Amino acid sequence: MVKKVVKRKVFNKGDFVVYPSYGLGKIKGIQNEIIVGKRIKVFIISINERVILRVPAEKINDLGLRKLSSKDRMKAALSILKGKSKKRKKIMWSRRAQEYELKILSGDPVSIAEVLKDLYKKNDFDDSSFSEKQIYASALDRLSRELAAMQKLDKEAAIKKLEDILSDAAWYILTYFFIIKNV
Repeated sequence: MVKKVVKRKVFNKGDFVVYPSYGLGKIKGIQNEIIVGKRIKVFIISINERVILRVPAEKINDLGLRKLSSKDRMKAALSILKGKSKKRKKIMWSRRAQEYELKILSGDPVSIAEVLKDLYKKNDFDDSSFSEKQIYASALDRLSRELAAMQKLDKEAAIKKLEDILSDAAWYILTYFFIIKNV
């Protein structure tokens, strides 16, 4: 029988962390609590003003709790936004929406950037369905909060930075195709 070695993650009060199914949070405290007669170490994580999580230390690996992304990982996510969008397969919207939700819930900034890139529409968001707008907003919220924490920006500045990258990329790609087509 092979015993799997699980590397313990070290988190401290004040650290920003990413809880995949909720997004960015900040550890507000670490305390010992007695639950069902057992003393357990619990991380108190503030996701936003309304959501405070109490996560047992022994469950952080199972839940996928992680520190902020590395600079390289965020750079990879931003390069996705700068690149060309993947051609949309002819898959029903409901199936694509499920795939997008899974990518967002993964907490991986590169996967979230792929969702943003696929759903970004420079001038015609009015043509988007309600669910497309919701998924886009969710992905933008997740990525902007992590970017803001990493670069010590406020959330609005991070959103503007992401949308500027998307807008510039869309303009560049449209110009490129126009030039190539007319040559």
